[in-house]
Amino acid sequence: MSLTDITTRISRAATTHGRDPADIRLIAVSKEQPHDRVLPVLRAGHRLFGENRVQEAGDKWPDWRAEFGPVDVHLLGPLQSNKTRAAMELFQAIHSLDRPKLAQTLARLAQELGQCPDLFVQVNTGAEPQKAGILPDDADSFIAECRALDLPVIGLMCIPPVDDDPAPHFNALATMAARNDLRALSMGMSDDFEIAIAHGATHVRVGSAIFGARR
Repeated sequence: MSLTDITTRISRAATTHGRDPADIRLIAVSKEQPHDRVLPVLRAGHRLFGENRVQEAGDKWPDWRAEFGPVDVHLLGPLQSNKTRAAMELFQAIHSLDRPKLAQTLARLAQELGQCPDLFVQVNTGAEPQKAGILPDDADSFIAECRALDLPVIGLMCIPPVDDDPAPHFNALATMAARNDLRALSMGMSDDFEIAIAHGATHVRVGSAIFGARR
């Protein structure tokens, strides 16, 4: 696969389901990928990437932005409260807002810094005990709590259980977003992004299909 292959498949899936391909953003997930795989994608003009760890992102993206100009980088992985300030200064969006304490920390720092990245509430649609995310039954109240803190929540994110059909999870997330008047849906990865697009994904997170399996 290549970046071109993935963008072609995104466009085809969008058109098939009566959507505008321009409404779907491809997050190239560069976490743990060697520089010699990421740089060709940057040189090809792609400008939206995803990382899982604050420190790893901080070690490479400031230098690459200095070389390539503005690049949007989104945090996809869990965020520890003690890394929140660094994350807010480094990322344009955080997809893993998953608990009240983190919401309160983000709100306090947003007041202090005068800015905040776009935020996605992570929903644990499979109610998996080992996985981060707000449980579906608690999502509406948590979204309301975040809005009361003036946080810029723009959408929802999920990672369906590995062995499940992802479609019901994507459908549930889309229903939840519509009910809460949220327009952004971060869902779909290398194996299922076309299914996610069929269910309304606005941000698809594709790593291995672009860069190859992580070493």
